[in-house]
Amino acid sequence: MADDGSKQAAVWPLPKFYFNIDLGDGKTQGFSEISGLETETKPIEYRHGDSSVFSTIKMPGLRSVGNVTLKKGVFTKDSIFWDWFNETKLNVIKRRTIIMKAASRSICSRVVAGLVLDNRIPVQQEPAEPLGMSKEVPLRRR
Repeated sequence: MADDGSKQAAVWPLPKFYFNIDLGDGKTQGFSEISGLETETKPIEYRHGDSSVFSTIKMPGLRSVGNVTLKKGVFTKDSIFWDWFNETKLNVIKRRTIIMKAASRSICSRVVAGLVLDNRIPVQQEPAEPLGMSKEVPLRRR
């Protein structure tokens, strides 16, 4: 008789999702890809009024960060991001601290790196294109 999977746990580990993200609500979700973690400091060119050198010097100016893109599969009753995205209506912005942890590919429970992103808001939600003959899990980007 074939095994129907009833002896397994309710939530199976997904080996593709190596990034665990906590959106500030204590619930951890798995992601397969993270991008946009760049930061940049814009230089300011400055010259002292009484400087004997006829050129400017560069000093660090304002810092900017990129939009972080999180890529994950779409599952039934998975609406955590959609609920957070809908909370930004009518200029009511709920900023959250996002905690990111990268798991080891050999041992999924072992954290090898972590990062904390403060004061983040959702700016875009992009669902995957539905492909009728595809066997892959649809991916959603944040």
